[in-house]
This record gives sequence, structure tokens and C-alpha cells, in this order.
Amino acid sequence: MRSLPPLPVSLVGSYPQPDWLIDRARLAGRFPPRVRARELWRVPPEYLSQAQDDATELAIRAQERAGLDIVTDGEMRRESYSNHFATALDGIDVDHPGTALDRSGHPNPVPRIVGPIRRARQVQVEDLRFLRAHTDRVVKMTVPGPFTMSQQAQNDHYPDAEAAAMDYAAAVNAEIRDLFAAGADIVQIDEPYMQARPDAARAYGLAALNAALDGVTGMTAVHICFGYAAIIHERPEAYSFLPELAACPVRQVSIETAQSGLDLGVLTDLKDKTVILGVIDLSTPEVEPVEVVADRVRRAFDRVPPDRLVVSTDCGMKYLPRASAEGKMRAMTGAARLLRAELGELSPSKSSAGSVIIGDQ
Repeated sequence: MRSLPPLPVSLVGSYPQPDWLIDRARLAGRFPPRVRARELWRVPPEYLSQAQDDATELAIRAQERAGLDIVTDGEMRRESYSNHFATALDGIDVDHPGTALDRSGHPNPVPRIVGPIRRARQVQVEDLRFLRAHTDRVVKMTVPGPFTMSQQAQNDHYPDAEAAAMDYAAAVNAEIRDLFAAGADIVQIDEPYMQARPDAARAYGLAALNAALDGVTGMTAVHICFGYAAIIHERPEAYSFLPELAACPVRQVSIETAQSGLDLGVLTDLKDKTVILGVIDLSTPEVEPVEVVADRVRRAFDRVPPDRLVVSTDCGMKYLPRASAEGKMRAMTGAARLLRAELGELSPSKSSAGSVIIGDQ
């Protein structure tokens, strides 16, 4: 079991990729790719893996310098949070994409399902092993959720999207099991489309998420958000799908509150979950003062006890300038230190932050 301090600090997943690795202007000028977008990489294919290793180590060191307690690989090897995994599955025609509407209503090239979706090989396990080998901190790996992938695909094989989602769930389940076996402390499932399409999420998305978690004993999280702030600018003040996760076996729920000014009353419905609380606004490169971030965390204290809170970003930091990302990470760790001092050190008999958040695997 790995111990964590009260109010541990973490990214949701991504960290800005260096300009020498990826064409950030082209990345920012389009919707997140659902199919492969190899034209984004600045490094020739024969050197790309080595360059991604180097960028991953830079992302790890940046998180450690900023004082983060839970470290990710920064998703340095990914063109988007979902396409790295989704296009690695069998049953997908990667050479002839389909089309689907994204969450903002625009058509986007997407994976085209032409046969049974199957995970024939491990997709991110070597990425996890690299992360585990380069830090002694608690590590988290993210995978796209089955419901979200079913919404980001053109279905030319299954009778309906629900059937596709359930086969995506089997693929995600196999990946999660292998990630824990390879040393992951936390595995997070990214399901932003549950917020974007709540009716379908209620109809079959939650069942797909439950299937992805079937038999998994490690510490799992689900991230649900309003989309990248660099692309989706309008934020509602309430989630359209969140209380439904109370009955899900996932143990942590990641939400955003900073940019949206979210009504935190909904957290009462998640009384049995650890909440990964997004308190960093990613719509601006401006670095928030420590006290502002601390106030955003304090708002949750009357809904969720501090020993069930993780301090985090609203969403992935992929589109931020690196200097801004570093400053925002320091603001989070500064806020956590300030709040720990205010709360006082928990006695050994009451200190459950480590076991609540990581637990036995």
C-alpha cells in the first residue's frame, strides 16, 4: 500500500507536449483527433518512440518538481486522450474513417467499426511500465471509456451503439487488469461523453462502464467533464450526468468545478466516493493565486470530508503553454499545503487518506 498525504494533488491526465515533439499550433487548430493524426508529430517515425520517452520523463519531472503526489505519464504518446487506445483495437478500419458528430455538434472523422471490437494486444501497458520505472510516487494511468468510444465511432457492424459499447467495455476491462498487474496504483476511465449525452449514458453507458470494471480490484476512477476548455468555451453550472455514478463500483470520481463554478450540492450524492476535485481553470493561461485555488477546495468541505478529496485540474492540461501548466501545478500544491496546515495533521489513528485513496490491490 502506498501512502498519500491529506488532500493529495494530481493531474487529471495530460500535460502539455513540447513544441519539439508535436505541432502544437496544428493541434490547437482542430478538434481532438479521433482517428490517427500522425501529421501532428514533428519527429520522424524512426525516432518518435525515443522522443516520446524523453518527453514523458520531462513530464514526470515537471510534476515531481511542482510537488504532485500522484503522477501520470502526461499522455505524451497520444494525439488525443482517446485515439491512442481506440485505434489500436481489432474491428476498426483505420484506413477508411467514418464520421460522427462531436460533443459540439460538428462532424469529425472517427474510427469506423467494421467487425467485432477486440483487444488483441496490450495498448498502454509498456507506457505504464515506463512511468513506474521513472518515479517512486503514486502513479495513475488513464484509458478512454467504453461509452465515450462508442460515441466517437461510426458503427458499420453492430446492431446498435449499445452492443458496440459492451465490446468496447470488454477491451477496456482487459487493459485495466493488465495495467494493475504491471504496477499501476490508480487507473482512470475517461468518460466525458456521459455528460454530453446523458440519455444514452443512462440507457446503456453506465452498464458499459460497470462491465469495464467487472472483477477489477485496484483503485479505479472515472473522469467526467464538459470538454477541453480550449475548444468548448461555454460551461453549464451543473452536470447532466453525475449522481448516477453513485451506484457504480468505481471508487473515485473526477469532476471539474473551477471554470464552471459548479454547484457542489451534487457532491452529496457521491458520499461513498473519493472526489477528484478540479480546481484549476484551463480556459486561460493565467496562473491562479494559491489562495484562489484553496478557496475552490474549501467550497467542497461541507459536502465531502477532506480525507476523501484529491486536488486536481478541471481536465487535461494538453492545450496550455508549459510555463502556465507548471505554474498552475505549483498553485495546486501550494493550496494543498495551506489547507493541510489549516486542518492540522491528522492523528495516526484517524489518518486514512492513503488507504482511502489507494487501498489494497
